[in-house]
Amino acid sequence: MSDSFDLIVIGGGPGGYVAAIRAAQLGMKVACVEMRGSLGGTCLNVGCIPSKALLNSSEKYEDARLHFAGHGIKAKVELDLPTMMANKDKVVVDLTKGVEGLFKKNKVTYVIGKGTIKSATEIVVNGKDTLVTKNILIATGSEVTPLPGVTVDEKRIVTSTGALALDKVPANLVVVGGGVIGLELGSVWRRLGAKVTVVEYLDRIGGAMDAELAKQFQRILEKQGIVFKLGMKVTEADTRGKQVNLTIEPAKGGDKETIPADIVLVSIGRRPYTAGLGVETVGIKLDERGRVPVDGHYQTTAKGIYAIGDVIAGPMLAHKAEDEGMAVAEILAGQKGHVFYEGIPNVIYTWPEVATVGRGEEELKAAGIEYKVGKFPFLANSRGRTVGETDGFVKIIADAASDKILGVHIIGPDAGTLIAEAALAMEYGASSEDIARTCHAHPTLSEAVKEAALAVMGRAIHI
Repeated sequence: MSDSFDLIVIGGGPGGYVAAIRAAQLGMKVACVEMRGSLGGTCLNVGCIPSKALLNSSEKYEDARLHFAGHGIKAKVELDLPTMMANKDKVVVDLTKGVEGLFKKNKVTYVIGKGTIKSATEIVVNGKDTLVTKNILIATGSEVTPLPGVTVDEKRIVTSTGALALDKVPANLVVVGGGVIGLELGSVWRRLGAKVTVVEYLDRIGGAMDAELAKQFQRILEKQGIVFKLGMKVTEADTRGKQVNLTIEPAKGGDKETIPADIVLVSIGRRPYTAGLGVETVGIKLDERGRVPVDGHYQTTAKGIYAIGDVIAGPMLAHKAEDEGMAVAEILAGQKGHVFYEGIPNVIYTWPEVATVGRGEEELKAAGIEYKVGKFPFLANSRGRTVGETDGFVKIIADAASDKILGVHIIGPDAGTLIAEAALAMEYGASSEDIARTCHAHPTLSEAVKEAALAVMGRAIHI
């Protein structure tokens, strides 16, 4: 290959393909090098999208099995797992082909293969073909963090990839890790009939989630049937029998115990994927967590080489990578690309959903920031009542002096959609009073957000 480009993107995930498309829209000649053979990265192929398809299907199955009768609908319900999996696969294929179509529409050159940095202006694909470029964007994403002492075979001990492709419902599923991936996939298989146990090293689920939200979240999941073993670590996985026997012990030390499992899902987090990338050839040194250091404009220590998404600091979220991809493209075009990190939402797509944006109470207390809180339960929300979804609440945290919104935390129906209003409010530096004075349609779930804003000022109407 002898073509020369204005920008070559290494990685075709959410950050990479969005950056490529935006750069092309801005008049650049762009190539995207992706080794998977299908665009969309982990998110589209073996992450966000297939998991959401299974979450949706399993929710429908559980609704039909447990909740339809209460609405006057009688049905005989039978699980057809192969069809459910086929639907998930079709969604993935349709969307990956859709991204390919967007590349063609925007005249982005799609190169299948592993890209390695040869110099600040050259990329070698599959060790043989050289592409020349003015700029390089690293968007290689992340990979599963391995668990010491536990060998993944994607059959009995699986990552999220294997958990998305099981051919039967396991009788006992043990999830190692109480974060987003483990709780979402644990919820899928629990709905379909598995007994699910979550082993978490910390003494709480949800990582750095607001503590009040995490406590309510765990209580709801326990009511659904998920068993939690918190403050525990896995030290060994014995695969010699028909079941996998996991040895766990208290994280702070203590007696060991054994948990049998048909399937073990290892989901303790992800780490940046930089294997074979060749950053060392241009003098880029990874940080202590294997991330690529960048400046405020996403440029690495090597001039003309940029990085975004999971390989740099910040939350490993597809939408964060997308926004960074657009920002880089606009910066390269001489525009003012920018990402407001305080306004990046995080969502767990269990049911009820959990969605957060901004800071929680513990973080604000640690920073010595005075704040006030308003909460409103979905139990008192008219739409929540009509659709039978009354678990959870909306919590708004505002600065005590200025009333500027510092964080919004929602656990409840469709929280992932409701959080968008909060993210927009924070983007524009809104106060809780701004939300409180905005007219919300009735009856909607979004009224719970307005009521929580009213509650910040002690003015909630319906509680």
